[in-house]
Amino acid sequence: MPTTLPLLIAAACCTPVTGGVLSPDEAERIAHTFKALGDPTRVRLLSLIAASDGGEACICDLTEPVGLGQPTVSHHMKLLVDAGLATREQRGRWAYYRVATEALELASKALRP
Repeated sequence: MPTTLPLLIAAACCTPVTGGVLSPDEAERIAHTFKALGDPTRVRLLSLIAASDGGEACICDLTEPVGLGQPTVSHHMKLLVDAGLATREQRGRWAYYRVATEALELASKALRP
């Protein structure tokens, strides 16, 4: 005998995704941020940096955990820095990175109701 399933009505089905309408410039900026986060390696790199002692990591410490060479990791980090998701500081011949938490907060707030 067939089972009848109850009808569920979602109260928030028609609420806007964001707290307001984004301007074209805001949408472009946030899309750039999400595009940078669209690669699992870059998301992993950010998590590695955030979990590092002092909240920063040298490029030399990021290659082994992601299994990629230094040039590839540097390319990914450049994209994250360009998107404003990380900061870069040159110390001698090594680059050190920190997560720009305020950029992540802005991106997440843009899509909160």
